[in-house]
Amino acid sequence: VTGLAVVGMGLFGISFIYLLMSKWWKPATIINPELGINYVPGVVAAFGLGASSIALFARVGGGIFTKAADVGADLVGKVEAGIPEDDPRNPAVIADNVGDNVGDVAGMGADLYESYVGSIVAPVALGAVLFSADKIGASGYEWKGMVLPLAIAAVGIVCSILASFIVRSGRGSHPGRTLSMATYSAAIFTTIATFFLVTLFLKNTPGVIHPVGFFLGILAGLCAGMFIGQVSEVYTSDAFPVVKNIAKSSQTGSATNILAGLSAGMASTTAAILFLAGAIAVAYLTGRWAMGGGGAGELGVSGGIYGIALAAIGMLSTTGTVVAVDAYGPIADNAGGIAEMSGQPPEIRSITDSLDAAGNTTAAIAKGFAIASAGVTALALFRAFTDAAKVSSIDLSQYQTVIGLFLGAAFPFLFAALAISAVGKAANKMVEEVRRQFREIPGLLEGKEGVQAEYAKCVDISTKGALRYMIAPASIAVVSPIVIGLWNAQALAGYLAGALVVGFLMAIFMANSGGAWDNAKKYIEAGNLGGKGTPVHAAAVVGDTVGDPFKDTAGPCMNIMIKVMTVIALVFAPIFIK
Repeated sequence: VTGLAVVGMGLFGISFIYLLMSKWWKPATIINPELGINYVPGVVAAFGLGASSIALFARVGGGIFTKAADVGADLVGKVEAGIPEDDPRNPAVIADNVGDNVGDVAGMGADLYESYVGSIVAPVALGAVLFSADKIGASGYEWKGMVLPLAIAAVGIVCSILASFIVRSGRGSHPGRTLSMATYSAAIFTTIATFFLVTLFLKNTPGVIHPVGFFLGILAGLCAGMFIGQVSEVYTSDAFPVVKNIAKSSQTGSATNILAGLSAGMASTTAAILFLAGAIAVAYLTGRWAMGGGGAGELGVSGGIYGIALAAIGMLSTTGTVVAVDAYGPIADNAGGIAEMSGQPPEIRSITDSLDAAGNTTAAIAKGFAIASAGVTALALFRAFTDAAKVSSIDLSQYQTVIGLFLGAAFPFLFAALAISAVGKAANKMVEEVRRQFREIPGLLEGKEGVQAEYAKCVDISTKGALRYMIAPASIAVVSPIVIGLWNAQALAGYLAGALVVGFLMAIFMANSGGAWDNAKKYIEAGNLGGKGTPVHAAAVVGDTVGDPFKDTAGPCMNIMIKVMTVIALVFAPIFIK
């Protein structure tokens, strides 16, 4: 339901705006045939801006809410008091369970909704230019460049629905393998369907020499998304050595656990970058070949950039399945909380914990998809911005460009610092409140019958913290491109380029480090290396606490951040032209 709702609303919204502006309403300010100006792509980009803006606040706010509660509950409950996770005696446990929904379901849903919309907006904007009369020498074909991305997205939805039946037939098997099977099945179905769609849709279209070239770009994006997801699985699943090594490092304390997690996250960025770079190169070259641009002509370059934009669609064409798989973990986590609070037998909790561990890995794969698509989508949006702002190239001989580049590279660090600091401040208040209740409510910690924690106060702390602390990082991401663009368009181009590269790397690093720490803790809690209640477990809990804002607050917000800034630059590009 979650996955199909996200893609259904996204595709419906963009399609409705497109049809309203190009077919039904046709206001003179939108399409001006006398001047040959088509403003439909700009309107669609504005729709993407709306999705990006709300997703940024939802992701940052949701991440702060859930991690403030999670960190507070773990530090006081599991480490200090020595009571089980989600024990009803812990005042922060309700806030933690609510946070699973606010941050990990609603926040991630908004995140991937924005990614999905952004991946469609970029090729719509570029397709209108690529298939214009000036480019292909024939009029009346702009709609093909704009409709093709919508058609690819529609095919992906149908394939995700077909893949859902794979999950239904997989009962009794390992949950992680079953969910992965659904993801791969959706990808295979989409690949087959997209081949026929692209080749038939672009057949006999002026300017398109080899339609299969665009299909190869889509396939490159789809494969890169899969491979980057696999990188995330290798670095975050306890079925592989990385997580087991982090768990073993906990035997010598929390410091070595943290060092192992940090190094694993950093190492994971290299493989992700290689796959992303490969996808971009393949999509560009096949897109240029599709338009007959064997040389370095403008037409070939535009075909290559359109190919890159379609590669982003390829990555997110299976979003319906990816979101569903991602929501699996928080649902299992909430089920575990309910089992603990309602006094179910220990074997029930062990089952939900195993489901939660599988969900952590599949969530890491979903984050890999979202982050990879963000890099490709932002690149396509960046090219659309440079065209709109009349920036022919990024000239590093200009001091404005260099200043913008350094500012853009620094911004992800500032953004991450503000997000992690927000979690720390809210979690500090949560810890103090939990300690106060254990200290001042007689019989609470002992589990005396009839004594109940004041859960509402902890929920209130998370809510106020999220609303208060999300404003600064999100506002800076929205305002900074406009301020820099008003100063100098070249500086803004450098700013976006710096933010794109550094933001992508930090997103992969933080998401994989956090996932690895979390599953290393769960690996120990499953009975390995001494199990719960040991110093090894306590060290792993500290590592997981550090990883919580990494993987669920700062890391996932990076991919939204780089797209928000690029979409804002695209929408406001006309006022940056001097």
